Amino acid sequence: MKKLIAATLVFCLSFSLSYSQKNSFRPAIIGFYNLENYYDTVNNPKVDDEEFLPESERHYGTRVFLDKVDRLASVVSQMGTDINPDGLALLGVAEIENDTVLNILAAHKDLRNRGWKIVHYNSPDARGVDVALFYNPKYFKPLYSAPLFVKLPGGSKDSYFTRDILYVKGILDGDTIHVMVNHWPSRSGGEERSIPARAAAASVAKRVVDSLVAIDVRSKIVIMGDLNDDPISPSLTRVLGTKGKIKDVKPGGLFNPWVDYYKQGIGTLAYQDAWGLFDQVVISQAWLDKEQNGYFFHRANIFNREFLVQQTGKYKGYPKRTWDGTTYNYGYSDHFPVYVTMLKKVN
Repeated sequence: MKKLIAATLVFCLSFSLSYSQKNSFRPAIIGFYNLENYYDTVNNPKVDDEEFLPESERHYGTRVFLDKVDRLASVVSQMGTDINPDGLALLGVAEIENDTVLNILAAHKDLRNRGWKIVHYNSPDARGVDVALFYNPKYFKPLYSAPLFVKLPGGSKDSYFTRDILYVKGILDGDTIHVMVNHWPSRSGGEERSIPARAAAASVAKRVVDSLVAIDVRSKIVIMGDLNDDPISPSLTRVLGTKGKIKDVKPGGLFNPWVDYYKQGIGTLAYQDAWGLFDQVVISQAWLDKEQNGYFFHRANIFNREFLVQQTGKYKGYPKRTWDGTTYNYGYSDHFPVYVTMLKKVN
């Protein structure tokens, strides 16, 4: 982790110097964050949210909820600000209950001056958690959006329903882009048993990619989310066909910038003292040409600042999670957020 932080600081310093001296590139930052059980405190009889209510064993009342909001806002308000003072242009999120909690976060004092807007649909997930997209209207204008249903294969999961994939088409500062926010089925019930469920989710995303590149091979596509799989897992390498090296990505193909991080043992969540890298932002080949007039891919980062790391206890060194069992841990999330920096040449 120390190596990653040092490398990030070197990049930020060199980028800042280049940007201030030449002022020849405009950055746009695209991120993703699993907000870990970001529920409101009101019972929704249509979903299983009983453990996140004031009368539950967690005592999830107003005090805990508002502290959770403060902590999430402190994280997302800092992401990418060392590169662009406006921070994130787009932020995909997972494990949110509804648009109420999204609007409360966007209205937080640390974020309200950015004017963040939201794209969100309710999913059929049994726990009532969804994915959503925050966007800064200064950078992005949505044109079309839709939830994409993921049908789970029989026997792959105990629950029949999982989260929809959120598809959003829009204009990023002159570029038409296609964004998919994902939260693929978890590994609960066993990794092997649940592999077909994640393959099914990956197949939904792949069909969208294939349709877009069939129309225009230069389509700029972003697939982000908590994929519950690592960059080298079959759902990515076989179903989506991702490549970890730019030179291997063919027109219309997908580049996964997180493979090298994973091979170095760097991740976004930890389990039984092993790091996984489930939180990823995958991009299409059209982002890779650095000589184009539009935005191009520059770098991928894991936002793992020291304040986000658990300093004591059995989870020492892990992301500082919200809960330790049913005890409030005064943490942020059991995942680190991630983001990619896109650059655009300016005259």
